Amino acid sequence: MKDVTQLDEGWSLRHGQELLEATVPGCVHTDLLTAGVIPDPFIGLHENEVAWVGRRAWTYVRELGHDSAHERTDLVFDGLDTAAYVTLDGRPVGTTRNMHRRHRFDVTGRTGRLEVRFASAYDEAAAVRAVTGERPNVYPEPSQYIRKMASSFGWDWGPTLVTAGIWRPVRLEHWSTARIAHVRPLVTVDEGTGRVEVRLEAERTPQGRGRTLRAEARLAGAHAEAVLTGDEAVLRLEVPGPRLWWPRGYGEQPLYDLHLTLSDDEGRPLDTWHRRVGFRTVGLDRAADEHGTGFTLVVNGVRIFARGVNWIPDDAFPSRITPERYRTRLTQAAEANIDLVRVWGGGIYEDDAFYDACDELGLMVWQDFLFACSAYPEEQPLRGEVEAEARDNVVRLMPHPSLVLWNGNNENLWGFRDWDWEPALAGDSWGEGYYLGLLPRIVAELDPTRPYTAGSPWSGSWDHHPNDPAHGTHHSWEVWNRKDYAEYRDSVPRFVAEFGWQAPPALATLRRALPGEELALDSPGMLHHQKAEDGNGKLNRGVGRHFPLPEGDFDRWHYLTQLVQARAVAAGIEHWRSHWPVCAGTIVWQLNDCWPVTSWAAIDSDGRPKPLHHELRRVYADRLLTLQPATDGLVLAAVNQAAEPWRTAVTLRRWGAEGTLIHESVLGIAAEPRSVVRLPVPHDLLPDGRSGKEFLVADADADADADADADARARARARARVGAGADGLRAVHFPVADKDFAYPRPVYDVGVEPVTGQRDRVDVVVSARTLVRDLLLQTDRLGPAAVGDRGLLTLLPGEQVRIRVTGCATVDVEDVRSALYCVDTA
Repeated sequence: MKDVTQLDEGWSLRHGQELLEATVPGCVHTDLLTAGVIPDPFIGLHENEVAWVGRRAWTYVRELGHDSAHERTDLVFDGLDTAAYVTLDGRPVGTTRNMHRRHRFDVTGRTGRLEVRFASAYDEAAAVRAVTGERPNVYPEPSQYIRKMASSFGWDWGPTLVTAGIWRPVRLEHWSTARIAHVRPLVTVDEGTGRVEVRLEAERTPQGRGRTLRAEARLAGAHAEAVLTGDEAVLRLEVPGPRLWWPRGYGEQPLYDLHLTLSDDEGRPLDTWHRRVGFRTVGLDRAADEHGTGFTLVVNGVRIFARGVNWIPDDAFPSRITPERYRTRLTQAAEANIDLVRVWGGGIYEDDAFYDACDELGLMVWQDFLFACSAYPEEQPLRGEVEAEARDNVVRLMPHPSLVLWNGNNENLWGFRDWDWEPALAGDSWGEGYYLGLLPRIVAELDPTRPYTAGSPWSGSWDHHPNDPAHGTHHSWEVWNRKDYAEYRDSVPRFVAEFGWQAPPALATLRRALPGEELALDSPGMLHHQKAEDGNGKLNRGVGRHFPLPEGDFDRWHYLTQLVQARAVAAGIEHWRSHWPVCAGTIVWQLNDCWPVTSWAAIDSDGRPKPLHHELRRVYADRLLTLQPATDGLVLAAVNQAAEPWRTAVTLRRWGAEGTLIHESVLGIAAEPRSVVRLPVPHDLLPDGRSGKEFLVADADADADADADADARARARARARVGAGADGLRAVHFPVADKDFAYPRPVYDVGVEPVTGQRDRVDVVVSARTLVRDLLLQTDRLGPAAVGDRGLLTLLPGEQVRIRVTGCATVDVEDVRSALYCVDTA
């Protein structure tokens, strides 16, 4: 049987004449940080002080000895970042130039000093550029000339920290006769029978050539065997009536253990392979219709509105991301009712722990191939690396049932058409041959069970503009860059694969990242940790369209920017969900951050949810109530993405700003599963937009299943009067901007109640005496570890809400009052 020796200890990093202790997996930056050579680049302005690290060559060393009796010993690197020259006892072992693939070298019988010498990524990129020629790029960095995490070179949310190192595990594999080289399980379901076609490829030693090998596969009681006289075999398993894997919200996520054993002709095991698989079908409906060209995911025959987020590397130093951290962040996604995570093309193919968590949590994965915002040369030495990388990662990731879509690139087809690339290229290659040729061929050959799309955005062909909202996927960035968030309602794209709005991280995160700094919009640290072009200008314009800008009041500005971020994203999602099935999905930019920064993220780099995270939980819930402006008034839209019908009564109340109920009515809602009901709001309930003193509230129970008869209407009225919006579904409509509305001075009572038997938990009880709009308890102001179970809340006079706070032992009313914010323009 194959033996494996992990090589995670005994490494040193050569720094000048010193040898520093190195952590493997790891990177140069983290080793230098541990040794005290550099400051933490995430803190203050220190990023600038460590720029030299990425421009130097580095060497990792350790002694390598082994006395295996096996015929063959391989040195296996799961990830080298990036251009490396490997030697053993002073003799060459191999060279690498790709962070995104695995490398295997024969070191049979060799021992001595193992050295991995990394060239500067800048030097490697310059050498490739000298061969291929210049190509356009959105950023002034050479990311397209090296197969490395593009965002290492900086992005509009990320630092420029150009890493190097042994960033994934390294080991010795000792084996004889033959080993399992590749396994491709093609998992399908046909008429209630699960089928797994296991395609096996073996590698042999010279002594193993010509010997008969046996392969055996087992899964859920099914068993298959094959005899190999060559190096390949196909084993077919059938499982009658398997339980299907579903995205979260649609069913359960059963997983089945698939075991494969390779043996010699005498039945002695040589190597084993194990993965978990799930039975489901996945398709992509791109049919043309009266609205354009669709883009709808179909899982197990069910058409799905995708409730998604974009995922970037969770740390600028990806080797620090543990399986526990993946699980925590993805659980936060699931708690926000997210069912799809897009792994964005400027990052990495994530660790298997990421996809394992998605399998178990029911999070569909849209996987980009790693090309982003640049024109990529298609010549050597890059083309061969691109093909090897794609083949490696398709085979590695295809067992995961959560993976539902391969995507060729991020924004490069759009960039060619709209970003002045075409004249600059003057006929040179730029990546089209990858996205429309090489990559779809590889997916069709290796993983035909999943759909492939050439890019995001992409209209499906050059017959339409690449970012045409009526065809395929669309990226909506004009609103954030130039408009008010209300203008998301101006169109109904077929699938919104990127859109978003910025906000700063939590205050506790800012204080940790900018110690000693008096926080201000233009303070040095705040400016440095804002990477977007004119980011603060766009933030201020976004706030200024709705509120007076709070001059010199950072805390108020911080609250308003986080409020506007949540409102903006909610405005887009509510509008687009209300137009299902024309629009079949939204993917918010972005879920997470890789360092402390003002960005589009819903969860900051310290893991603290912004108000946007709580708002995603509301607008991505199975059932959503929303009031949408229409040409002749308002529409009440009831979105039911659940598998059961939704029968409820919705109480509509037209209010005066000072707390007077002007008119009230109840509408019956009957929404079938996976459907949307749109009803016009009666004219007498429409608030007078000219006065700036009226607004409309709609309340319903999230889980109600009542006929809209008289009793149900009475129950709806009773629930509404005691604040159904706090625990049910609430939609509000204010016909004018906040700064033009006659808000009363908000008045509310605050209480703090201990939770019996829970020392670190309290309930904060807020009772409204007036209209209180977008109340927010910023729990991190109560303590760095404090977390609340609610986000933004609008309370009517007489309503009460209870907010459970975890992670703070002692807190009093004054502490809570100082952490409570709401809209206040009086």
